[in-house]
Amino acid sequence: MYKANKIEKEQKRIHIIGRIVSMILYTILIPMIIFNFTLIIKSFINPNQTPDFFGYKSFVIVSGSMEPTIMTGDAILVKEVSEEEIKTNDIISFLQGETIITHRVIGIIEENGIKRYKTKGDNNNTEDKDKITYKQIEGKYQFKISKFRIITDILKSKITLMILIAMMVIIYFYRGELDKRKKERKDKRRKYEERKENSQG
Repeated sequence: MYKANKIEKEQKRIHIIGRIVSMILYTILIPMIIFNFTLIIKSFINPNQTPDFFGYKSFVIVSGSMEPTIMTGDAILVKEVSEEEIKTNDIISFLQGETIITHRVIGIIEENGIKRYKTKGDNNNTEDKDKITYKQIEGKYQFKISKFRIITDILKSKITLMILIAMMVIIYFYRGELDKRKKERKDKRRKYEERKENSQG
């Protein structure tokens, strides 16, 4: 009897740990998978546009031009905003040629009725050579996740996404099987107790 109780306690402890791990995985991975999966789908539909998730876009910083505000390897999230929402001192990501650059707005001027933005990297000695227009702006900086490049690159992989989804499906069914076995054990124990009471009576 003591051994059975010990085994049951150990199984309960493993079950609790499994639930905690599953909750952590679902809480962290599901939003990230949905976000990246949406970006991958949109990149196929509109290959010439930067994919977004309800107006939000993610980029990984590959240069030190914005250090120490944003470090190389940081993942940043930017949001599409109206022209009126972009002010001096805002950090924006913009398209220059085929490259996405993230720099700070240091001035706004109007030329021939068109707003143009002067930009500069915090770590650069001089401002950017070309002024940009609103059409070039991908979004306004919201926040960063430090040293997130490795995880971001992994999650952008279609194979990795499929593996993570498969893992979550396996965890889901494994938890279901554990719950089923737990219920079966309870039913067996209840029947055993009922038979015991009947025999004593």
